[in-house]
Amino acid sequence: MIQETDAVVIGAGPVGLFQVFQLGLQGITAHLIDALPHAGGQCVELYGDKPIYDIPGIPVCTGRELADLLLQQIAPFKPHWHLNTLVSSLALQPDGRLLLQTSAGAQLLARSVFIAAGVGAFVPRTLKIEGIERLVGTQVHYQALPPGFEASGHNIVVHGGDETAVARAVELAEQGRAARISLLHRRDVFQAPDALLQQLQQLRDAGHIVVEAAQITGIEASGDRLTALQVVDAEGNTRALPLDILVAVLGISPRLGPIADWGIALERKQLVVDTEAFRTSVPGIYAVGDINTYSGKRKLILCGFHEATLAAFGAAEALKGDKVALQYTTTSPRLHQLLGVASASAPSASA
Repeated sequence: MIQETDAVVIGAGPVGLFQVFQLGLQGITAHLIDALPHAGGQCVELYGDKPIYDIPGIPVCTGRELADLLLQQIAPFKPHWHLNTLVSSLALQPDGRLLLQTSAGAQLLARSVFIAAGVGAFVPRTLKIEGIERLVGTQVHYQALPPGFEASGHNIVVHGGDETAVARAVELAEQGRAARISLLHRRDVFQAPDALLQQLQQLRDAGHIVVEAAQITGIEASGDRLTALQVVDAEGNTRALPLDILVAVLGISPRLGPIADWGIALERKQLVVDTEAFRTSVPGIYAVGDINTYSGKRKLILCGFHEATLAAFGAAEALKGDKVALQYTTTSPRLHQLLGVASASAPSASA
């Protein structure tokens, strides 16, 4: 079934989230798509716990904190979320609207599309093991288990050696519902903060996590069901590691992907835009943040915020067919209503 909408934002990093906010101020509700299973994009994946010092009005915050603040800011506008999802195709329709197909099977018919995909969609690095592709989404998951997944009674293997992998294993072990949690890495050495490594050690000592120092060489299956991983340790010993669920946490990498096939003018793998409204060469498609290029471009989050603001005004005027009057969140009753806050001009209860 095709869902009709005024706007689709591709990319839920800081600039994509702020794009949703600016569209909301124009009275435009958006569908928000991201390849990752959570909001925040590169900012959370690469700078989740690292300090950022150049966000206006916020002397210092981590990438994760910035994403959380932006999520609070867009909450009044209730975007329609499509996480862990890629846009597989985008096509301009005869009536000027844009039809998007997603990897989850959704069809979105939009009057405007905003590409805020950074340097491309950040997608999980995948396992190059024969036969494993058919199990993705059922017994094999990348980066995280899907929302609402019930771990009770399952034998779960988390595969990876960085902070995110350790955190996933610790989180699952502390929930205490899985039958067994194994953390699989080529060596019994993990790259994570000391506090997290201490948690891991405590859970190992208590028997809640088993560390497996080995590498995957293949899989074993019974019919359509994954039953074990074939692994080899540093001494060359091979064995089967039984499991029900595999969570492979191997990091992420940027990929321009199908964006390159959408007929948009590109320059060095970036989308060429004007600086009036950050329109691309395809009517109805805007590009903001690190994905775009223009004379004087600077790849900074705060520059992306500026671009998202002008793109929202440009799209609103295109959608409404008229000039959009500038209003201020300090004084506009209309914006206060959209934001769900009391208007400063409204009489007080004691008046």
